[in-house]
Amino acid sequence: MEFSSARARLKQGRLAGDRRGVYPPSPQFYLGPPTENISLVEFESFAVDRLRLLKVVENLGVSYVKGSDTYKTKLEAELRKLKFPYKALAEDDYEARRKDHISHFILRLAYCQSEDLRRWFLQQEMDLLRYRFNELTGPLRQKFLEHVNLSFEAISEDLKNELANELYTSTPGFSMTKVKEQMYYKVGLADAVDLFRARRVFIKDGFAYVPLKEIDAIVLNNYRTKLSKALALTARSLPSVQSDERLQPLLNHLSHSYVGPDYSVQKNTGKISLDQIDALSVKSYPLCMRQLHKALRDNHHLRHGGRMQYGLFLKGIGLTLEQALEFWKKEFIRGKVDADKFDKGYAYSIRHNYGKEGKRTDYTPYSCMKIIMSNPPSQGDYHGCPFRHCDPDLLKQKLQSYKILPSGITQILELVKGMHYQLACQKYFELTHDVDDIGFSLNHPNQYFAESQKLLSGGRELKKELSSSGNSQQKNNSQESMNSNSTPTSSNTTADAELEGLEAYFTED
Repeated sequence: MEFSSARARLKQGRLAGDRRGVYPPSPQFYLGPPTENISLVEFESFAVDRLRLLKVVENLGVSYVKGSDTYKTKLEAELRKLKFPYKALAEDDYEARRKDHISHFILRLAYCQSEDLRRWFLQQEMDLLRYRFNELTGPLRQKFLEHVNLSFEAISEDLKNELANELYTSTPGFSMTKVKEQMYYKVGLADAVDLFRARRVFIKDGFAYVPLKEIDAIVLNNYRTKLSKALALTARSLPSVQSDERLQPLLNHLSHSYVGPDYSVQKNTGKISLDQIDALSVKSYPLCMRQLHKALRDNHHLRHGGRMQYGLFLKGIGLTLEQALEFWKKEFIRGKVDADKFDKGYAYSIRHNYGKEGKRTDYTPYSCMKIIMSNPPSQGDYHGCPFRHCDPDLLKQKLQSYKILPSGITQILELVKGMHYQLACQKYFELTHDVDDIGFSLNHPNQYFAESQKLLSGGRELKKELSSSGNSQQKNNSQESMNSNSTPTSSNTTADAELEGLEAYFTED
């Protein structure tokens, strides 16, 4: 993959003739990396859109039964909206295929950097492939299998009738009528080991007889193996990527990226009084901020990590600089900090967060991803994400103290166990606001507050369809950096800057 201006890319495309064969139709295994030129602006745009898509895949996979009509309808809507392939594509859908192919490899670079990132990326990409594969019709499905070198032999009707009784007893959920209707494939046992272990297929002479509806398990297992190996190979090339000052910060930010609304500019500035904060903390704060507020009231102090996380949240919900100074000073002087010490030691950092000191940077409230992935709390700290950083037993006690029903606590703890921390927070929102489906993907504490206030004030009805927060405006630098002092991303880089030979990062030496 090389980088150049969009104009140069189009010109080279015309000179090269028809490039439609470069990017296979969806679905695919992404076996060959892209080699064409791409601008850094397009690089970032493609990556952010695919990240949005994979976040939706994760959210839908926990909220709905995979493969259900609701799941498929919502996922297709998101694919359409982000201009990704959503069904088997015709030849004139080249741009969607190109975007799908290139964006996969960009996120492969960003998400190969740790075991947790690789595991998350692998799971979402597998779920996306499962959806796309199951949407294929019979002939297209066979064509796809041939394309990825999984050319399994469909057994004849005579052989199927001969084995009908064995197929019926070995295929759970199938009636004899269903057996006769279903196409079966003769598959090598090595390819069907998961189905064999689960006792879902008939085995004879070293072959598994797999019904069409189960063939996706074999496809996904094969894809998992290939993508796992590819991620490991890509990780070996990280030193080369990290040596490039234009790519390295962009890829680091992508793996922790927030792609929702910008809460650094708050429309409600000055509309919230300090007298309202205690009540708001109970009604409209996410659990992370409720925990910080309670610790501040109990101890009359927060360490730096807590002051940063909670202070920027308060800025985001509308506190002015003057209100923030008053709020923190009143609380701190109730403890062991006198007024003079506060003015000398703490007031500067509050003004700094509002862009009034130092580099005059107007700091952005922390997103869920930043809270989850950076600066974990230590003993005596109260910042971080309770769903990510709190011991499950302590989290259970905390939820019980907030009058969450036992069934709701069980649901939350199951999500936490599956490492779906933002979805656990989403469930907390539903339980504390007595709604069945909040209708949006939760990605930011200030989004939680804003949606809570809208709901409690009757400002809107809850949406029935999933709406990704990615529809809202975003900064060109992928919104909030993981480190406010880090190198800016491609939005501050010349769009026509070129990098060469990136396809080498995806292949063995």
